[in-house]
Amino acid sequence: MTWGKWGAQFNTKEYLALIEACLENGIDTFDHADIYGNYSTEQEFGKALADHSSLRSSMKIITKCGICMPCDARPAFTTKHYDYSAKHIRSSVEQSLTNFNTDYLDFLLLHRPSPLVDTSVVAEVFDELKQEGKVLHFGVSNFTPSQFEHLNSLTPLSTNQVECNLLKPDAFTDGTFDQARQKGYQPTIWSPLGGGKLFKAEKGERENRIIDAAQPIMEKYGVQLDQLLLIWLCQHPALPVPVLGTTKIQRLKDALEGLQHQLTTQEWFVLYEAYLGEEIP
Repeated sequence: MTWGKWGAQFNTKEYLALIEACLENGIDTFDHADIYGNYSTEQEFGKALADHSSLRSSMKIITKCGICMPCDARPAFTTKHYDYSAKHIRSSVEQSLTNFNTDYLDFLLLHRPSPLVDTSVVAEVFDELKQEGKVLHFGVSNFTPSQFEHLNSLTPLSTNQVECNLLKPDAFTDGTFDQARQKGYQPTIWSPLGGGKLFKAEKGERENRIIDAAQPIMEKYGVQLDQLLLIWLCQHPALPVPVLGTTKIQRLKDALEGLQHQLTTQEWFVLYEAYLGEEIP
């Protein structure tokens, strides 16, 4: 999301350099959505692959569809809305395949739940796209457990991408991670570092409480705060997969290095208690 117009504004050479650096370090999954960069980031990423087609077989591409966002690239959209009609899902997939210069997507996710979604229609078009070899796996993003269960009963889903971090660990208790373990899939996590709130100069009471609790743990393991937050999140038995928004390869290397550590159970709960602001029951 942050590689293109909504962030670093990489040129083609910079896209390619970071793609290759990720692959060299064992990071092979790239998370996209059609709307990123006002519908431009997929195409920019694909342009970097155009003359390096051999890289495609070494990576997994996730993209999302369904949010219809008014902007210059989509003048027909006069209000932000969700569209999960068969026509829109299929046209989104075809556009993404063109953007990425590929003939298949590894994962397609529905970006946000819609009150108007007809799950039988979604299931049918998912099955067609899979049979055609255009999409290998399907999932959802920001769905509640019941919304996931309903669609999954009609067509198999491989992940639910949700927000989860030490400032918002709702997925631990709202049934999302329980469902992931029951169904045997790994949830993918957006904003695993809490949207940068713990790194701002001015922090709230909860943020300061977490920083104070984290300090001795960071010193013990020789890690930075961003590393510790990922260690804490990834230690959950659901084995969540964090989506990192950084545009710097060193930050990705640091994340991989940090995940070599494991907290004790008491250290994990020290941080959880700092979030709660009180002793657990």
